[in-house]
Amino acid sequence: MSQQKVDNYKKEKYNRKKQMQKEKKMRAIYRAIGCVVAAVAVFWVGASMYTRYEANKPASYTEVNMDAITNYMQTL
Repeated sequence: MSQQKVDNYKKEKYNRKKQMQKEKKMRAIYRAIGCVVAAVAVFWVGASMYTRYEANKPASYTEVNMDAITNYMQTL
């Protein structure tokens, strides 16, 4: 091995622990970002499905007979 290769190997070996920690941190950050993106996508799909369901649901109407109240108000 040439001296340059030996020096490069020593530098890599010296910085290996820091490099591994840096890679672990980056992996954790990527995982966290991936989880957030996945959660947003799931929420978005769920919200879209819910709004579509609510829009297609038939509306219910209730009729109120106000005759008794009208008659009472007229007697006052």
